[in-house]
Amino acid sequence: MNNPLVFVFGNRMELQKEAVIEAVRKEFPYEHLVFGSTSGEIIDSNVFDNSVVVTAIEFEKSTFVIRTENILNHNKDVEKLGESLYNALPKENLRHLFVLSEGSFVNGSSLIEGLEKNIENAVPISGGMCGDDAKFEKTLASYKENPKEGEVVLIGFYGDTLEISFASFGGWTSFGPERIITKSEANILYEIDGQPALNLYKKYLGEKANQLPQASLLYPLNVTPEGKKEPVVRTILGIDNEKQSMTLAGDVPENSKVQLMMASVDAIAEGANEAAQRAMQNRKAAPQLALLVSCVGRKLVMNQRVEEEIERVQEVIGNSTAITGFYSYGEMAPFANNTFCDLHNQTMTLTLISE
Repeated sequence: MNNPLVFVFGNRMELQKEAVIEAVRKEFPYEHLVFGSTSGEIIDSNVFDNSVVVTAIEFEKSTFVIRTENILNHNKDVEKLGESLYNALPKENLRHLFVLSEGSFVNGSSLIEGLEKNIENAVPISGGMCGDDAKFEKTLASYKENPKEGEVVLIGFYGDTLEISFASFGGWTSFGPERIITKSEANILYEIDGQPALNLYKKYLGEKANQLPQASLLYPLNVTPEGKKEPVVRTILGIDNEKQSMTLAGDVPENSKVQLMMASVDAIAEGANEAAQRAMQNRKAAPQLALLVSCVGRKLVMNQRVEEEIERVQEVIGNSTAITGFYSYGEMAPFANNTFCDLHNQTMTLTLISE
């Protein structure tokens, strides 16, 4: 192969083993290796745990450029990091950006804001936040180097013949009263309707509250920011019993409307199918590669039936399309008919590529 782009998606514990990394490098002796830890690995219509999946992508007419930054070198200012990453890429003929980000302390919403700050000609962005099963201890990512903490990888795709489409869809339903976020700071939620957020949430969860934060993956929040039509789903990544607050995987602005959500296995599989249909909508050519980023929360709900959502995607995009991807702590993609990227949780997000 001629200098391919190689994605290495794997369980965090596996990616920490020298022997595993050495084996990957030996089998794929190429320059452009991109590593990311996951909450489950996707290849073809299979979902694996505690494994490493490797996909080598060779471009015939197109090119790619990869840049990385580490959040630890930016005083954890993720917006600045995003801006600096985008500025480091050549702009001519740039068609699409794919992000693979550290997933445990990067606020995905702020990262997108930084990346989009100087995108005047609206280059679409898709991608995801790395995972760590349902452990939420630490996530790893890297380009060329061995996987490490705090890394954000940005891949720019270039070329006239490239066709890249994308879509994101959930399949969760809201329930209970609609409330208002009365106190929050970026992605930390303190109060809903003037009451401590965690208290209110625990009241809803009942006995399941003892299993937080894992239980919250099954009951995310539907958040509609003031002045926006489209709601975004927010997963709870951590809780602070002392401050009665919750840390979410993306911003939860004050005055947003908020509602609890739940899902069934069938609804999630149907949501994956819908995402695939949206991604295929205006394509001229059949996709050659599908990059799937699905949420760890979906995987926990679907449990043994998790592969159904991949199969539902495959039904739409066709059996000849190569599929790779991972389960994540957050998905990035624009809403339909829009190039502005949003951070989503609990969705199936697809990036379809052909040239």
